[in-house]
Amino acid sequence: MPHMFVAVVGGSTCSAEDARVAEAVGRGLASRGATLVCGGMGGVMEAACRGAKAAGGLTVGILPGDDRRSANPHVDVPVVTGMGHARNAIVVKTAQAVIAVDGSYGTLSEIALALQNGIEVIGLGTWDLSLHGQADRSIIPARDAEEAVEKAIAAAGKRRD
Repeated sequence: MPHMFVAVVGGSTCSAEDARVAEAVGRGLASRGATLVCGGMGGVMEAACRGAKAAGGLTVGILPGDDRRSANPHVDVPVVTGMGHARNAIVVKTAQAVIAVDGSYGTLSEIALALQNGIEVIGLGTWDLSLHGQADRSIIPARDAEEAVEKAIAAAGKRRD
């Protein structure tokens, strides 16, 4: 099986429940051999990295600032960009699938960038989209972390990039 990169996106602060879900997502991705890519900061990103590291996985943090020490302690590969939120494009383009947990406006931008680039987004308690009052079903819903991981692995496996 070719190596897979899955992004986990979400707010830099989150509830304890969303952190628990993100940690389970990270653990599940690592147990399936996927590299976890994220924005490298706190909240959902830190929880997902913590879960991935607990399962022996590799984590990549695409950082908004100029200091690799700003990465959460569970990031193996800190990538310094100095780009602020513009780094969201790098997070998404590095991934073959995206799992969105909860989220802020930065998360919404990552969802949009992924969908615009044909990268599937699996949602766990994240944004709902609509246009002109009509629901947009582009975000693939998941009931729990396990289902999100399964759907992301399947989506990543379809991409040949």
